[in-house]
Amino acid sequence: MSTPDKLKANSNPPWWKLPIVWLVIAGPAIVVVASLVTAGIAIKHVDPVLDTSKGHVKSTVEEPAMRARNHAASPSLQPADR
Repeated sequence: MSTPDKLKANSNPPWWKLPIVWLVIAGPAIVVVASLVTAGIAIKHVDPVLDTSKGHVKSTVEEPAMRARNHAASPSLQPADR
C-alpha cells in the first residue's frame, strides 16, 4: 500500500506541469504577439495623408461620386418631373 506522503506529493504537482496554467498564460501572450505584429504592419505600410483643404475633385474617377453626393445634398435644384 502507499503511504499518505506519496499521495500528497503526487496530488500537488509543480505549477508548470498543470495544463490550466499554460492556458491562462497563452491567452495574454497571444494577444501581445498579435499587437506587436499589427504595430509592425502599421509602421511598415503607412497610409499617405490626404490633402482635403482644397475641396475640389482631383481626378475624373471621383467625379461621379461627387456629383451624386451633391445631388443628394441639394435635390431641389434638379427638375421635379422626369
